[in-house]
Amino acid sequence: MERILFGDNQFFGVNHISDEKSRAQAIKFKEDAAILKVLDQSRDCGINTFMCTTHERIANICDAIRNNQEKYKGYKIYPCMPYAHKYANAVTELGIMGAMKQYVPGNFFGSLLKGGVAFVSKDYISIMELMIDAEMKMFKGIDTPVIFLQNVITDLLIGLGMKDILKAYNDYIIKKYNAEPGYITMNLPKLVDMLESVGIENPIICASINKDGFRMSGGKALYEQTLQTKKVRVIAMQVLAGGAISPKEAVDYVNSLPNISSILFGASSKNNIKEMVVLINDHKLQPQFNSL
Repeated sequence: MERILFGDNQFFGVNHISDEKSRAQAIKFKEDAAILKVLDQSRDCGINTFMCTTHERIANICDAIRNNQEKYKGYKIYPCMPYAHKYANAVTELGIMGAMKQYVPGNFFGSLLKGGVAFVSKDYISIMELMIDAEMKMFKGIDTPVIFLQNVITDLLIGLGMKDILKAYNDYIIKKYNAEPGYITMNLPKLVDMLESVGIENPIICASINKDGFRMSGGKALYEQTLQTKKVRVIAMQVLAGGAISPKEAVDYVNSLPNISSILFGASSKNNIKEMVVLINDHKLQPQFNSL
């Protein structure tokens, strides 16, 4: 994985601190061209991987990348699924059958039969595979070396103790998409233990890592202990704690920790992107594995 990854929260009005900023960002990025402009600015700053949700507008971004293959040569996307709001909105607007027609890939009736049988038999793994295929349809022809399960599902599975589903996700991503599975979570320590229990070694996990302990379930000390003692590749997100920490202070803290493979951040302007890139590149990441 590259050291710096670019995120998409700002494009869809996601701000964990300020509703006013959320509204301003939603207005700024109401056109796809505005999103592509910032992605190009991030590329100018040396960031060649875009980590994004499967928001319906990402399909347009994927189209633009496919239609400009030479320009985006070597560019990678890390999809994060599912984007729950997309399905909720589709059911509201189109009904259940209309939503399935829009998002289920391949032969509709064959997929519907598979999904219907799965629901009746409570075959959660078949349902999961069907949903993954639906989400990945928009990324056809694009390099997606890591595919992430969103924290809304990861953390639900942790809470329910459904480690077999996490293992099935891992195996399906490797087999079907020849990619590495990744997991987004708000509880890094518990997820690492659960993945270890089903034989998943050195997993890729994206989690909040910041000096304030913002959205770090179990507390900062437990996260630091996990990073020191477990073999795991961590992508640090929300390093600014929603804007509560200065960029320099945030990067100094994250780069002092072992097993941080990458730093994920989003920004709305080239100046802010460049500032973060310079700060991150001025530090050397700590070793990938420390054993106490």
